[in-house]
Amino acid sequence: QVQLVESGGGLVQPGGSLRLSCAASGIIFSNSVMSWYRQAPGKERELVARITSGGTHYADSVKGRFTISRDNVKNTVYLQMNTLKPEDTAVYYCNAVEFTRSSWGQGTQVTVSS
Repeated sequence: QVQLVESGGGLVQPGGSLRLSCAASGIIFSNSVMSWYRQAPGKERELVARITSGGTHYADSVKGRFTISRDNVKNTVYLQMNTLKPEDTAVYYCNAVEFTRSSWGQGTQVTVSS
């Protein structure tokens, strides 16, 4: 059974930083494409960042501010978020794609507000 458990969300002021973590089990982590998505109220879920064996990809809105990384020993993917803006407020979801199987975490709330 695949489990993705996100943590690290919370309330932060504009300009602040947060680091999200997603611990994975039940998958061959090193073979999996790991991504972070987010969904703001009233909006569709969107891709924030993705990491594969070949590199990383970022949404234009977060380039230069967010960094995705992975630890294949700890089976964990991270999202370092710097210079946060109110428009980054959303529920952030971890996604794993192992071959054709896609799995989602339960999400963690990030709120950027003064």
